[in-house]
Amino acid sequence: MEKYDPRVDAYIEQAAAFAQPILKHIRKLVHLACPELIETMKWSFPHFDYKGTVCSMAAFKSHCAFGFWKSKLLPDPHHLLSEEKEQAMGQLGRITAIADLPEESIFITYVQNAVILNKEGIKLEKKPASAKIELVIPDYFARSLAEAPAAQEHFDQFSYSQKKEYLEWVVEAKTEETRQKRLATALEWIAEGKSRNWKYQR
Repeated sequence: MEKYDPRVDAYIEQAAAFAQPILKHIRKLVHLACPELIETMKWSFPHFDYKGTVCSMAAFKSHCAFGFWKSKLLPDPHHLLSEEKEQAMGQLGRITAIADLPEESIFITYVQNAVILNKEGIKLEKKPASAKIELVIPDYFARSLAEAPAAQEHFDQFSYSQKKEYLEWVVEAKTEETRQKRLATALEWIAEGKSRNWKYQR
């Protein structure tokens, strides 16, 4: 892959006049910090990758933002990475001029430390999965399942999300007539071991 991405050039050219010198300066410093970094576009704004995402920059109507993907793991001797600043979609706060950025040597050191995290394969801790809320099965749904042994057997073997999809589809019907039609269809599909969205699965 190329070190420079023409899509980043286009992004900078389309940014507000105040933002262009800021983005160009950040881009220059990032590549000075680590010549092996590769540019790409993710979520419609520029990112810099080395064995995974390292950092990113973005321009808005009245400010720019810069952020590190693994900011919580970076050493922060200059206290640049406060959580309050993250409200601007980055850890350096609202950047409205090059003067708002840290000194070049400091900025470069932070980028180099971020690259080291990826070089060493250090990953962010995954957030613990949120506890699943116990599914509430309406009596009419439970009775209908009980009267259709094949459907009951498959439903019991379904995953939490598969059960939830069927329940929501039936319960959220706006009229009783629609609810009954959906329930009949659901029982037919469940008895065949099909998930709610089986038509769209390959």
